[in-house]
Amino acid sequence: MNDMESRLETYRDRLVLVTGATGFTGRVLTHKLLDAGARVRVIARKSSDTGDLAARDVEWFRGDVFDPEVIERAVDKVEYIFHLAAAFREEKSTDDDFRAVHLDSTQLMVNKVLGSEQFKCFVHVSTVGVHGHIEVERADEDYRFSPGDGYQRTKLEGEQWIKKFGDENNFPYTIIRPAPIFGPGDMRLLKIFRMVKKGYLLMLGKGKGMYHLVHVEDLTNTILLSGLEKAALGQALIAASDDPISIEDMSKVIAKKLGLKVRTVRLPIQPFYWASDICSVICPPLGIQPPIYRRRVDFYTKDRQFTNQKIKETLNYKFIYDNDKGLEETAFWYRDQGLLG
Repeated sequence: MNDMESRLETYRDRLVLVTGATGFTGRVLTHKLLDAGARVRVIARKSSDTGDLAARDVEWFRGDVFDPEVIERAVDKVEYIFHLAAAFREEKSTDDDFRAVHLDSTQLMVNKVLGSEQFKCFVHVSTVGVHGHIEVERADEDYRFSPGDGYQRTKLEGEQWIKKFGDENNFPYTIIRPAPIFGPGDMRLLKIFRMVKKGYLLMLGKGKGMYHLVHVEDLTNTILLSGLEKAALGQALIAASDDPISIEDMSKVIAKKLGLKVRTVRLPIQPFYWASDICSVICPPLGIQPPIYRRRVDFYTKDRQFTNQKIKETLNYKFIYDNDKGLEETAFWYRDQGLLG
């Protein structure tokens, strides 16, 4: 038994609730809890694909994570809640849609377990996106907030509510802010790997596009440990790998691992903003998902650079994956799955 497995033994026979378990990160987290011997409950929409969790010993509660009736049944007698559920970021989504998943559900669950003698910790998973564009060398947990869209704004609302409520009511909570998550199974960064496979990286504008990643294995380890460590209670912790990397350098690492060459193609960014604005007006009335929108263009303009010192010290954790190792593993997984084209 390694050190991580030993520390997670605390979850053995504990009753745990996970939201967002059918997503990329939630699925990995749920498997780890089950492997540690926890009794796991999951709230998942009726349309969610249970995938490889269908064969595991999971107690399913099907419905919306903000449905009071579903929550009342799911939280009964639980000792830990890992709230990973996140609303889909679509152009047609409203702040109310995001708020229902990120804030309303948090309030409902917390109020249902408040005062429970057996309840030990509510781990609230947010995003580093609440900080927006980073204008310093490395931002920490106290860096100013500047959410850029409804998703990030309501994630921040969820954070701020549970902090205020938790501090005022002596309620045990920890907030985790993950950097962009990658690793085998992730699909959001696939477009970069596919471009590299074709021999080019498309960059919009003149920015560096500094990116700070966290491997799903490191993220789920820190989420689980944050539910156990007393030093993490009442804290917000940024989960990010040791070093940021520019999008261009990322493409070079991927190319090297795949034995390819890649060149960077830079285009003016303003025409893409104009195109996204036009699409946002034309597409919704036609019931069409816009092929481009401002948030995707913003990807090239916002830098993300953080320090992970606090989470390492608070959880006594050493990150396993650096950029080189993580990108190699992810590139080979995409390749082996036939996803690179």
